[in-house]
Amino acid sequence: MSRFVTKTIHAYLDYPVALGLIAMPFILDLGAVNPIALQLSVATGLAALVLTLLTDHHLGVVKVLSYQLHLTVDFLVGLAFLAAPFLFGLTGLEAAYYWVIGATVLIVVGLHKPEAAMA
Repeated sequence: MSRFVTKTIHAYLDYPVALGLIAMPFILDLGAVNPIALQLSVATGLAALVLTLLTDHHLGVVKVLSYQLHLTVDFLVGLAFLAAPFLFGLTGLEAAYYWVIGATVLIVVGLHKPEAAMA
């Protein structure tokens, strides 16, 4: 499998993903059945926005966190989102939302193209 998601591509994805995690639960009316479905996504979106602002990549504002740490957090969020429906009893659209986003995050992290080592 070809790894093509560079640090630059990832940086450009981060802001819209964070904003999507904040907005999509309202658009999809998540939380009507189980409030955690709305709260988890919004909280994760806000955390993702802060993470992106603090990451050492060209779109980071205060570059204090390593890109590798950022990828590790993304991976853990992907796993948490896959587990969320089971942990919180989410069903239907709410469960599907977390499974799709969790799988997508893991795919993007898995497609990360390692940077060439500096000599």
